[in-house]
Amino acid sequence: MSWFSGFEKIVRTDVPLREYTWYKLGGPARWFCEPRDEDELAALLTRFRADNIPWRILGGGANVIVRDAGFDGAVIHPRGPVFERVEFDAEIVNAGAGADFPKLIGAALKHDLVGLEVLAGIPGTVGGAVRMNAGGRYGEIGRFVQTVRLLDVNSQFVTRAADEVGFAYRHTNLDNCIVLGVTLKLQRGDGERALQRYREIVTEKQRDQPALAARSAGSIFKNPPAQPAGRLLDEAGLKGVRIGGAEISTRHANFIIAYDDVTADDVLNLISLAKERVRQATGIELEPEVEIW
Repeated sequence: MSWFSGFEKIVRTDVPLREYTWYKLGGPARWFCEPRDEDELAALLTRFRADNIPWRILGGGANVIVRDAGFDGAVIHPRGPVFERVEFDAEIVNAGAGADFPKLIGAALKHDLVGLEVLAGIPGTVGGAVRMNAGGRYGEIGRFVQTVRLLDVNSQFVTRAADEVGFAYRHTNLDNCIVLGVTLKLQRGDGERALQRYREIVTEKQRDQPALAARSAGSIFKNPPAQPAGRLLDEAGLKGVRIGGAEISTRHANFIIAYDDVTADDVLNLISLAKERVRQATGIELEPEVEIW
């Protein structure tokens, strides 16, 4: 009897993960799980624990590199109305982890709720944004979070206040939990002015970064303290360096662009090369911002 007996309606085998990531790279998940509600998700996690099944959670796939061999375990892809809900109550926004983050920002501005516009141009889902404390030069999502609702490693539903989440630069202490939803506290303001600010930030990113249509996973490396990773990579002469179908962007060196003939190994080898060049030039050890499965 297979471990997923009773879950046949929501578990598929050998599903190509390239269909679910921005890079469009990587091999299959041994099991691909699409729970329809939180109880099914909790039951899956319990079964994983009982059968020692390794697992990963996959949202929008904007910040993930899947190896060519794929992932020899279970990948959870929670989608649908339960996980994608967004509700507004005065200045409070309750959003499910599967909600599209850019669309959430747009909806908030339509309600004249301001603040999130500083996070313009950040792709993916709300859950992914919270778990990595996504942000840019103008702010991070953690500053707006009141509470995070979670499924912990024991399949228990818990709620943590923002100060219990450990928000720091591209970091939280949620690695062993699954984000189910978040409560955000915004401010009532001028939605039109905030929308203009949103557009200005998007224009700025379009000027300085590769086009959104380019296949990438956003910033590859975290910024060391007071040292933008892109500048370190640029000064190491890495712009335009290519391995196979992967190339370090000529516009912004902290982005790796994937072309039609690319493999995940191409991207990963280019990441290793970039880290080594910067280490040799500066002694600084760059830390990946992307997740590598």
